[in-house]
Amino acid sequence: MLRIENLHAGVDGSEILKGVDLTVQSGELHILMGPNGSGKSTLAKALSGHPFVEITQGTISLDDADLTAAEPDERSRAGIFMAFQYPTEVPGVNFSNFLRLAYNARQPEGEKLPVFKFRKLLREKAALLDIDDSFFDRNLNEGLSGGEKKKSEILQLAVLEPKIAILDETDSGLDVDALKTVFQGVTRLREAYKDMSILVITHYQRIFDYINPDRCMLCEKAGSASREGWKSQSALNHTDTNSHEQKPAAAENQCRRYHQGGG
Repeated sequence: MLRIENLHAGVDGSEILKGVDLTVQSGELHILMGPNGSGKSTLAKALSGHPFVEITQGTISLDDADLTAAEPDERSRAGIFMAFQYPTEVPGVNFSNFLRLAYNARQPEGEKLPVFKFRKLLREKAALLDIDDSFFDRNLNEGLSGGEKKKSEILQLAVLEPKIAILDETDSGLDVDALKTVFQGVTRLREAYKDMSILVITHYQRIFDYINPDRCMLCEKAGSASREGWKSQSALNHTDTNSHEQKPAAAENQCRRYHQGGG
């Protein structure tokens, strides 16, 4: 379980998150919506331990382990996974080797996988997600399209099997086919790993065409997550499906409907 309590954080001395409280139970999928500049990505960076984000107050814990002051690699080994909006290209670093090292860093001695056994695991995960293995031997994100980079991130998620995955605007910039592949993969992972929690950050309502969240939240302004409530299918049926980008008023109305369910 991820628990955030009274989190205050900012960049370059400017406070952006102002007392955020959020709990994501084991196995839940939450969607965090809101307009640009509302603090969504700052929250994701604070959770992953980004060096540019300074936490000045509050706590971040995962399964009762306090990670507020932990380094990014410590958070990763504890079970936090971050999928970036703009994955970085890393020339000279082979994708499969990179992922094998990341996987083995989480394993106890005696359970680390050699190259050939890891390759078998990687193919199995790619098959689960219906992702082509053509970029296994390419450098990390180098020369990949936007859609391929996002698929690569979801494949990394499948291999590492974190306790919680944070998807920071993974849907941004994807065409319909890539969007469908990526979030079908997310749904399959939820089915395969019942205890994995997922926090999806977005400002596009089209995401509801591909995944069914347990809870939806709205960042109305910087640092304020509000109108939190349980998802109801009837609420989704009343959204404006003709507009892909989630406008602030539409997001507010949508999440307010969820609020009627409790939380």
